[in-house]
Amino acid sequence: MLDPQRVTLSPWAPEDRALLDRANTRAMTAQLGGPEPADAVERRHEDYLRLSREGTAQMFRVDVDDAAAGGVGFWEVEHEGVPAYETGWYTLPEFQGRGVATAALRHVVALVRERGDRDLLVAYPWRENAASTALCRSAGFEHHGSSRAPWRGREVTFENWVLDMRPLDLAGREPDVDERFAGDDLDASRWWPYYTPHWSSRAQSAARYGLTDAGLELRIDEHTPPWAPEWDGHVRCSHLQTGQHSGPVGSGTGQHRFRDGLVVREQQPEHRGWLPRYGVIEVRMAAVRHPDAMVAFWPIGFEDRPDDCGEICIAEIFGSEIDDAGGWVGVGVKPQNDPRLRADFEKVRVSGDLTSMHDYAVEWSPDRLRFFVDGRWVKTVAQRIDYPVQLMLDLYELPGAGPRDVAALPHRFRAERVRTFPPR
Repeated sequence: MLDPQRVTLSPWAPEDRALLDRANTRAMTAQLGGPEPADAVERRHEDYLRLSREGTAQMFRVDVDDAAAGGVGFWEVEHEGVPAYETGWYTLPEFQGRGVATAALRHVVALVRERGDRDLLVAYPWRENAASTALCRSAGFEHHGSSRAPWRGREVTFENWVLDMRPLDLAGREPDVDERFAGDDLDASRWWPYYTPHWSSRAQSAARYGLTDAGLELRIDEHTPPWAPEWDGHVRCSHLQTGQHSGPVGSGTGQHRFRDGLVVREQQPEHRGWLPRYGVIEVRMAAVRHPDAMVAFWPIGFEDRPDDCGEICIAEIFGSEIDDAGGWVGVGVKPQNDPRLRADFEKVRVSGDLTSMHDYAVEWSPDRLRFFVDGRWVKTVAQRIDYPVQLMLDLYELPGAGPRDVAALPHRFRAERVRTFPPR
């Protein structure tokens, strides 16, 4: 599969007329009713240019390494009486099956999200178009039934796929837990201040933290040891989690089996603290701008059953990916070792100072997860995670190419609050 960064969009231009001719073949139009006459292709080209000028649509040429690979766009429609954008795409035969359409659609989703004037993005592929149906599903669209409509002199069945981009709505909802990190120490009924210590030890993986009027501060300082040098080299971590489950010493049973061959090195008591299942999970936190630092909030399955171990990554922010205008925030689902899940994770660009406080949240229902930054929708994953998760909140120091940057220490990761809301 192609690196998605090799796929770019260019606004539709007069010289792109030839691309429509290349797409107007019997094979390329089999799911559209067949090739169009030349005058119809010319009208389509003129419509692309006109609608883009008017601002009611955005049409693009899809490029791979500057070579034309297809087309994509979105335009204003109404879906069941609600303002929406409709999207459509095509990929030339020599580029099909390489992830080009997936990357192009991801670009379109980002553009519609940034526009922010319509909360629905819809697609209506023909029922027989299995490839487009699969693409809609993988992009987080939800199937809303089918409809029949006239198309070029015949009746056609269209599948209705809808991407819900509405902002997070917490109106009238009360949190079941609203953790503000008040008091002299952590609430031991919720938090376990060690990073998966079964693979190492509580002494080696203990969090360095403090509670202030502004909330929690996790620290990595000059004397923070690597948390598990046997398995993870010189990675250092200061971390809180809200559950703990692992097997006896010498076994391979334990949460977050992040590599093959792991063996439990220290027996741990079971801790069932704060284990939400469905609803909204939200953190208000600030990232660390240093190339060796990474902060994350990533609930994982409690894993008392081996397959119940998927990760809901609500925010993962590398200090190396923060700049003066904003930064990249990783969100989505990572299967870890859950065979029922597939990886659906991406980095979304967020404007503003990520080292100041921002809200990161997921709205988790039985068949989908919707991710938000500061209440704005950023991604949907249409997968099912049906088991309790424990919250994982951490600051990492990752080894750089050169010597450790001791002069920059301590790294300080601040979290103002963590909240969960029960499902509606």
